Amino acid sequence: MYAMQYEITLPADYDMGVIRHRVATRGHRTDAFPGLGMKAYLLRERGVAGSPVNQYAPFYLWHSVGGMNRFLWGEGGFGGIVQDFGRPSVAHWTGVACRPGPTRAAVPRAASRRTEALPAGVDPAVVVRRALDDLDRRAETDGVHTTALAVDPGQWRLTRLTLWEQPVTELPAHTDDAPGGDHARYEVAHLSSPELDAIAVGRQW
Repeated sequence: MYAMQYEITLPADYDMGVIRHRVATRGHRTDAFPGLGMKAYLLRERGVAGSPVNQYAPFYLWHSVGGMNRFLWGEGGFGGIVQDFGRPSVAHWTGVACRPGPTRAAVPRAASRRTEALPAGVDPAVVVRRALDDLDRRAETDGVHTTALAVDPGQWRLTRLTLWEQPVTELPAHTDDAPGGDHARYEVAHLSSPELDAIAVGRQW
């Protein structure tokens, strides 16, 4: 499993209906994309659920690196983003674990993401082991569709993404509000998940 996300921050007065229409008319193109575990078409709207920005920020879990390569530079779809918005930076992480939640069969309507730096000098195995325990607990939480954990070993940053059945304005207060780290809550405008069930449950080793 490999994770990636790019964030396109839009003007404060941008009509997010434009992005929703884009997703509604184009999102189906990845519904059967080879090698794709899932693509969550994520949006943040300024003033909603505490978001300071308007943002389009798709998050991907890849079942195969070949699928990711095809998407990024094999004319698999990323060219449309570059053409319409310019070339965004693509954050990417090595997948650590993925777990289904109690509402895996439902259509997720919200997502939460928390990214934090691993403390300097600390064995990453210790941090990851603790995060795995937390992921196991999160996977049992009511309303969870899918939760995944990934690490960027270049920057030594850990990211957790959780998809939720309920709208972003109804996420539990404790969702990702622990002190420290970078927190974001999103609307899920569409979910493509052609090979999500092919991603091994639990840790990826």
